[in-house]
Amino acid sequence: MAEHYYTAHPESKHDPGQFTTIIRGREFTFQTDAGVFSRARLDPGSRLLIESLELAGVTAPLDLGCGYGPVGLAIARELPGRDVYMSDLNQRAVELAAVNARLNGINNVVIKQGDGFTPWAELLAGGFKFDLVVTNPPLRAGKQTVLQLFRDAYTHLAPGGQLWAVIRTSQGAKSYLRELEAIFGSAAGVAIKSGYRVLRAEKAH
Repeated sequence: MAEHYYTAHPESKHDPGQFTTIIRGREFTFQTDAGVFSRARLDPGSRLLIESLELAGVTAPLDLGCGYGPVGLAIARELPGRDVYMSDLNQRAVELAAVNARLNGINNVVIKQGDGFTPWAELLAGGFKFDLVVTNPPLRAGKQTVLQLFRDAYTHLAPGGQLWAVIRTSQGAKSYLRELEAIFGSAAGVAIKSGYRVLRAEKAH
């Protein structure tokens, strides 16, 4: 059985790859490797998520579970005057995200390795809040892991901040929508395509 990407230190033999794609009208080139999520192409769920995002007015976004970087780097290119925070449990993915930031000439990113919001503990301890958390969550890690990420996102979002997540319809998107409603008080589906749903929840002011 292939090693799962939701691991801190993948032991898969390196098998580097590279592809180029268009995201939100801009061209990106990504280096990838074995042991990371969707290494051969930008997966349709992440594509639907990033293409659906509303970024006007966003000042402190986090790509939670950034993988090799496509979502966070697309946000960073669209918000050149803002720092975009990116983190992932997978060390190999984080290293690739940093490589891909340089490869695409993007320098307004802060990329860290770690589980959930742990990489940002020092920042958050100083009172910092994100105003956008974007995630293609690790569903195979289990529902409780995903729900904990959602609860932590609520804690670390500023009032009026939003969580955007993409989930396969067949992997419980409607159930997760109900869970988000319970955590945030309100949530909605904002896009559906190719078996994926983008969910958005906003923290009350």
